[in-house]
Amino acid sequence: MRIWVLHGPNLNLLGTRETALYGKLTLSEINGEIATFAETQGIKVETFQSNSEGALVDRIQAAPHSGVEAIVLNAAAYTHTSIAIRDALLAVNIPAVEVHLSNIYRRESFRHQSRIADVVVGQVSGFGPQSYLLGIRGAMAFVSSKK
Repeated sequence: MRIWVLHGPNLNLLGTRETALYGKLTLSEINGEIATFAETQGIKVETFQSNSEGALVDRIQAAPHSGVEAIVLNAAAYTHTSIAIRDALLAVNIPAVEVHLSNIYRRESFRHQSRIADVVVGQVSGFGPQSYLLGIRGAMAFVSSKK
């Protein structure tokens, strides 16, 4: 199974950005945990981070031509604003799981609205870096159930 994990804007600052909220692990360390988990599960996971909405859209659009079976996406702030990312997820017709390090529903009210929630197969938030691993597990289970 091949899964892409996509990280949105400002996640490259993890480890130094609002550590009380997001923790002290860097994005590189989180990606390392993801790689270790993927190895134990016998799956291929590729990670990608961009602060650019267009780069994330391009990556989503490339998924069908790359043999990707699922996408795990932390769109970060774009979760609440991006119709383009939502439309890209719809266009590729690949199961996606929305993940967040923090519980977006315990934060500012503008973060309670997800523009992608209705086009993903599931959502995981509030478990810090474990959100990614839970999201990958969910994506694996979803894909396996469809085979």
